[in-house]
Amino acid sequence: MTMRLSPGLCAGLVLCCLTAAAPAAAQQLPPPQVSVQVMTPEALPVVNELPGRVAATRIAEVRPRVGGIVVERVFEQGGKVEAGDVLYRIDPAPYDVRVASAQGALARAEATALNAADQERRARALRERKVTAGVDLDNAATALAQAQADVAIARASLQEAQLNRSYTEVTAPIAGVVGRALVTEGALVNAQTDIMATIQQLDPVYVDFTQSSSELFALRRALAAGQLAMMSADEAAVRLIFDDGSEYAHPGKLLFSEASVDSSTGQITLRAEFPNPEGELLPGLYVRVRIEQAMRDNALTVPQMAVQRDQSGQAYVYALKDDETVERRDVTLGQTTDNRWLVESGLAPGDRVVVLGAQKLYPDAKVVAQPVEAPRVPAGAAAAAEAPAQE
Repeated sequence: MTMRLSPGLCAGLVLCCLTAAAPAAAQQLPPPQVSVQVMTPEALPVVNELPGRVAATRIAEVRPRVGGIVVERVFEQGGKVEAGDVLYRIDPAPYDVRVASAQGALARAEATALNAADQERRARALRERKVTAGVDLDNAATALAQAQADVAIARASLQEAQLNRSYTEVTAPIAGVVGRALVTEGALVNAQTDIMATIQQLDPVYVDFTQSSSELFALRRALAAGQLAMMSADEAAVRLIFDDGSEYAHPGKLLFSEASVDSSTGQITLRAEFPNPEGELLPGLYVRVRIEQAMRDNALTVPQMAVQRDQSGQAYVYALKDDETVERRDVTLGQTTDNRWLVESGLAPGDRVVVLGAQKLYPDAKVVAQPVEAPRVPAGAAAAAEAPAQE
């Protein structure tokens, strides 16, 4: 007898067959291929990126040494000047008169001294012949000494007058770039009071930057514990980063760090020196300073693409076990260098970490591993490093 099956019953039988066959098909899929990298210790610089501002190495305020009316401005505003270049001229006429007066006073003092010398010779000759008393010789000698002192005073007054006359030409005290003129022709300036211009030396320049005291002390504790190797000021690579992310072409050198902490901010100021041949760095410019402060031996790094995060933000990687299955490893990360994370904890030398293909894995998944060689962090890679991040 032939049995007829309803369409609904047929559809149910087909669905059951497909459902039963799904696990078998899944079990038949080959293990995914992944790229793994062996954790190999390497030397890695400890790099910090800190805020800073550019400052001139030398700043001089141009002030007149004598007062008077400004009759000429000689320099070009914003141009370069050398030490001793004339910047302004003050009316010299009053000082010419004082020089002439001092010259006359000196001539009179010299004439008086010449007469006193003649009187002293006559008194000495008369005394030798016993014609006059000894007191006359003494008086003549005293008059001669006073006249000679008056000559010295008059000569000093003449030198002062000539010096003040020379100060009517206001010169540059240092070489550098002169700013805008702060006084104009016809202005009355007072000696040592009015600022006529400002000169700044801009090659090289200083960059003053700050670091938190807690971060610096943590670095020093790590150095004392032997976790890090200290770098001298000559070895510490210092680079500048502009606001747009571009890097300044010339490296700098660390000069010193302050011996005190700013009580209002808890920051310590450090200073570096940079060459500025093209004049790109101007005083007051905000920059970021990347500085190598120490060297970490036996550091472990992983590519950024190998790191994943769960919903709580915990960073983890997949490590390959001996049976070619993977396991999750929670890691603590530090700074980044050349698209690689520094691993503070969670991995050990010799561990095999999945680099490519980790996104499709799960714990105890079977994989086919293809080893890849870890790129070495080059010397000077600190220029691409960022400040340590707390994970």
